[in-house]
Amino acid sequence: MFLYSKPVQVGGILLVLCINLTSKSTAQQTTYQADVAPIIRAHCIECHQKGGIGPFALTSYEDVAKRAKFIGKVTQSRYMPPFRADRTFQEYANERGLSETEIATIQQWVQEGAVEGKAEKKKIGKKAKSEAAGAVEKVTPWKEWTMLSPYEIKGDGKEDFRYFNIPTNLEKDIYVKAIEFRVDNRKVLHHSRIMTDTTQKMRAIDGMAGSDPRIKAFQKIPLEEEFLYGWVPGNDRIEFPAGTAKKIRKGTDLLFNMHYAPSPIKEKDQSAVRFYLTDSAAVDREVKTLTLTENDITNQPFVLPAESKPTFYISYGPTQQNISLISVLPHMHVLGKTFRSFAITPGGELVPLVKIDQWDFNWQMTYQFKKLLHLPEGSTIIVEASYDNTSQNPENPFQPARQVTYGWNSTDEMMNLVIYYVGYKEGDENKEQ
Repeated sequence: MFLYSKPVQVGGILLVLCINLTSKSTAQQTTYQADVAPIIRAHCIECHQKGGIGPFALTSYEDVAKRAKFIGKVTQSRYMPPFRADRTFQEYANERGLSETEIATIQQWVQEGAVEGKAEKKKIGKKAKSEAAGAVEKVTPWKEWTMLSPYEIKGDGKEDFRYFNIPTNLEKDIYVKAIEFRVDNRKVLHHSRIMTDTTQKMRAIDGMAGSDPRIKAFQKIPLEEEFLYGWVPGNDRIEFPAGTAKKIRKGTDLLFNMHYAPSPIKEKDQSAVRFYLTDSAAVDREVKTLTLTENDITNQPFVLPAESKPTFYISYGPTQQNISLISVLPHMHVLGKTFRSFAITPGGELVPLVKIDQWDFNWQMTYQFKKLLHLPEGSTIIVEASYDNTSQNPENPFQPARQVTYGWNSTDEMMNLVIYYVGYKEGDENKEQ
């Protein structure tokens, strides 16, 4: 805002009129349709829609207006849209969050009474429709595989871990540019891990419970990919950099390792995974996966005594080749508090990977680096994770606290870091994803 002064002669008296010039006059009131709806569509609708992981929909003016003050509060504090990684530690290509201008717009809209305004009628051409569908839809063609039949959750209030086998029946190798897990029932599915098997010896596991003693025999069969992709609330599709892709071999079977949250009523789920494909001629490097787990912890055993706040460490390396990191996916359960990972090069340079000061079990992401991160041969990857297993922790499922160890249940704990990478190519460190 600024003042413009203009001298005016009135009846022999010289007056100075001060005209208040602002960026928006009262005639240009902030409205939902003109100002707020575009922000909601760009940053909120993905989760806050019918069947989405958000607790309520924000797909209409009525949905948003009745929560206007609440939305103003959580966006101003940057609690929403959620992005848990420290942006000052590392930059990411898939960062979420509102700009200062967008936050100010919402604040002004709330203060002015959350007016709806008039919707603009625009002709939507083919180009606009394509863009609205999402950039990844331009990556064509795709193949989608769905669980062979719907799975019925019993509704007995218990956690349920299941394996499902989906044959791809591929007659030739394919190269995957992007992976997207398509959740059928977001109310009950907590997370899913996708693995691949080329032996076709895992087919009898379809529908088997994680607690079934027969699982141990299947776990002895070497898998092609122990972690192809993981979906958790908050995670979105992964898109690999130009010239890179995941190779899925012909005859591959997909394995879904599914965790269904406790439900008091019967539910059904028949989720799917979609692979966006690229031509093999366009691929000069295959994407590889490095998964650091509890077995890599240096200060064993991985035990969280009752009323303790332990920190565990992983030191992986030295790496055996020059590599370029694409992304990282940290994973802990409800007792997790902080997570940090970085690499140290042979020359002593510190390479930040990810830092989360307030771990959120209900919002986990694959953090894709803004630029590929080069790790020279001989580098070491460090992971630090802290936990709070005290009775004072409101997230603790046990009151009073009890000893917790490794396990798949959300009442157990885990410490994982999943890394997508490719072999290094000169200039990678300057290549934006």
